[in-house]
Amino acid sequence: MLLSPEQQADLQAQLQASVSACNDRCLFQAAKWTAELLNSFPPTASNDLTNDDASDTDIDDDDAAQSPTTATPTDRDRREAKREAKELHKYQLAQSLFHCREFDRCAAVFLPTPVPHINSTSQQAVSAAQLQSTPKKTSLQSPRGSAKLLKPQQPPLPKNLSQKALFLALYAKYMSGEKRKVEDSETILGPVDGPVTANKAIPAVLAILEEYFNARGGLQNMDNSQGWLDYLYGVVLVRTKSEALAKQWLLRSVNLNPYNWSAWLELASLIGSVDELRQVSAHLPENIIKFFFYIHCSQELYLQTPEVYHSLAQVTSIFPSSPFLAQQKALLAYHANDHDTAMATFDALLHAFPHRLEGTDIYSNLLYVLPNRPKLATLAATASETDKFRPETSCILGNYYSLMAEHEKAVLCFRRALMLDRTFQAAWTLMGHEYIELKNTQAAIESYRRAVDINRKDYRAWYGLGQGYEMLELHSYSLFYYQRAAALCPHDPKMWAAMGNAYARCGKLGNAIQAYKRALQVGSQMDIGGSSFGSGGNALAHAVGGALDPQVLFDIALLYERDDNYEEAAAYMQLCLDQEEGAEEGEEGIGVTQITSRARLWLAKWTYGCGDWQRTMELANELCQDGVEVEEAKGLVRDVRARLALREAAEDEEEQWDQTS
Repeated sequence: MLLSPEQQADLQAQLQASVSACNDRCLFQAAKWTAELLNSFPPTASNDLTNDDASDTDIDDDDAAQSPTTATPTDRDRREAKREAKELHKYQLAQSLFHCREFDRCAAVFLPTPVPHINSTSQQAVSAAQLQSTPKKTSLQSPRGSAKLLKPQQPPLPKNLSQKALFLALYAKYMSGEKRKVEDSETILGPVDGPVTANKAIPAVLAILEEYFNARGGLQNMDNSQGWLDYLYGVVLVRTKSEALAKQWLLRSVNLNPYNWSAWLELASLIGSVDELRQVSAHLPENIIKFFFYIHCSQELYLQTPEVYHSLAQVTSIFPSSPFLAQQKALLAYHANDHDTAMATFDALLHAFPHRLEGTDIYSNLLYVLPNRPKLATLAATASETDKFRPETSCILGNYYSLMAEHEKAVLCFRRALMLDRTFQAAWTLMGHEYIELKNTQAAIESYRRAVDINRKDYRAWYGLGQGYEMLELHSYSLFYYQRAAALCPHDPKMWAAMGNAYARCGKLGNAIQAYKRALQVGSQMDIGGSSFGSGGNALAHAVGGALDPQVLFDIALLYERDDNYEEAAAYMQLCLDQEEGAEEGEEGIGVTQITSRARLWLAKWTYGCGDWQRTMELANELCQDGVEVEEAKGLVRDVRARLALREAAEDEEEQWDQTS
């Protein structure tokens, strides 16, 4: 993807206007992301703006954000500019109050609301009096009717209020509710933590936005909106679980204002499958940010298609030094189990941006899995020096303590991360892992539930829920959660093996066998189809030698044994045994393990039952050399030798009888 110098200059102007517009509205994360992107052009492209070009693009920020390609502002833009000019002093006050986190005062600058001064005693008395005076028939009203009674009564909106001022006031009111929600939640995983405590400001914000948009033609009329209020409306609709309607408003927002990255992130959180991504893509604006959105959603959906890598390469050619794109590349490699590429990319990213903490928690997960304790310790020290009070830093420390088997300290670190940001989904998942290690099943399940409430696309949290219910021996529940995990991450053989185990515990042997075979297929990239390995010799021939998981093969054999299909069971036991040796010359197998020794013992007993004494003797002697199940092997050897001796005696007696006769 190549841009002409004029297109690059125009794109830089758009991004610069977006940074100013997001900062003006206190959308700091979106402003930071856009500013990073603005500084990611090649050195030659960033210097292409001459003085003449700069003067041509020196336009009002809001006009650039609203209509980048329009040279002359419309009448609506002029009216908005006049309103903003009249509100300038008040807006500066409100913006300063927002920076100081005085959200209620910020909202009251443009939306004055009376605050009743009622002490707790009088409030309880009033509530009791209202309950006593309420007729009994009101308890029989429908939920819809009662909801109407509880709808907050908002004063009328001030006339001639600009969209910019209204957005900041409503956003401050929403943030005030979020702040009180965290304060009311108290301790992590406490009795009032979670969905029990809601953002009490959302109904008021929702009522004002409904009134505002209904007075201007609703969802279909896009002529009188800048896209910012549409984004906020989508956010509050997401919080009220109205996801279908929220998706429409967020789509409207990104079409009106495609450079607000926060709106794209909210829209991405509502996409749960590839089909949904395809449907949404048809309604997205033809803008370069659409490529970033596609890459981000693909990474969250664990897609590893050539289209994803092609899109990443195209956008990287325009923004070669973008830390966001480098992080996406590292995450794609991490999810593809290409640990070397992921580590090299993360290392280069940290070298270029040593104080950037975004994505470092994922890097710590990679170092934990490898495991690489020295690098993890260095990463933890670097993050602590940069900012101790970032949730990413606490997660890195938690992974370090977990790698050191200090699970209690790890839990404390993850709880600290959640106290800093209760929506930091990675900390909930990692804390659930630690509670699993500590055998605190209930706390682990609750942690995983909070994780999937925040992000339903995290297959690790769904897998953790399956583990938790498996520990409680609730295998039907466990199966459900393993199915969700496998649907989200079908290329991970561990998901299918866990599902096979859950099917087996539920007594569904056929489904269990198919799930285990899918685990083999995913793990070895073999096309085994619907046929089993025991049905044909070709599959047995090319699958020998360390290419398949012996544990999965052993489990499949046991399932066939439970199903009274001993021929298939023996074939899979032999295949498990064959994993000890390499498939090709010069390739090493896994060697003798406890699983392969158990498979050898099973085969020895099976051949003993079939009367194949010679094969039984070979397997039993090998078991004696392995040092596993030695006593049973010696017993088989003695028994086979006794039977062979009896057979030889019987043959000698028969031969003597023939000679005498």
